[in-house]
Amino acid sequence: MQIVKQLAHVCVLADDLAQTEHFYCTVLGLKKSFNFTRNGLVFGFYLDTGGRTWIEVFQRNQSTEASMVRIDHLCLEVHDIDAAVQHLRAHGVEVTDQKIGVDETWQAWTRDPNGTRIELFAYTAKSAQFLGGDREANW
Repeated sequence: MQIVKQLAHVCVLADDLAQTEHFYCTVLGLKKSFNFTRNGLVFGFYLDTGGRTWIEVFQRNQSTEASMVRIDHLCLEVHDIDAAVQHLRAHGVEVTDQKIGVDETWQAWTRDPNGTRIELFAYTAKSAQFLGGDREANW
């Protein structure tokens, strides 16, 4: 029985909330849905990535546990990989050239202001996600 419907959200810990909001909202064009507040101060927010999937962002605190928490990367499907790469570069964001991955999808890589790796992702007609079949990793 499959109990998972889809990815609900990925949580990113931010060193600078304003810089992180600028990157995700202004540069990537995501919409902030709501803030988390405590004693009237914003300490986090939710970003709408489409459908029913979100990025949750919280201010990193200085606890040992929070400083050890990390995610490897988050993957954002884009409408046009070439346009996405050009757009980020126009905003001064470093991003790799796009390439076809072992799963036959286009990908390019960047980082948010906190160092979280972001994969920009575009499906092709040959994408393993649609056709299935094992793929031999080349990394």
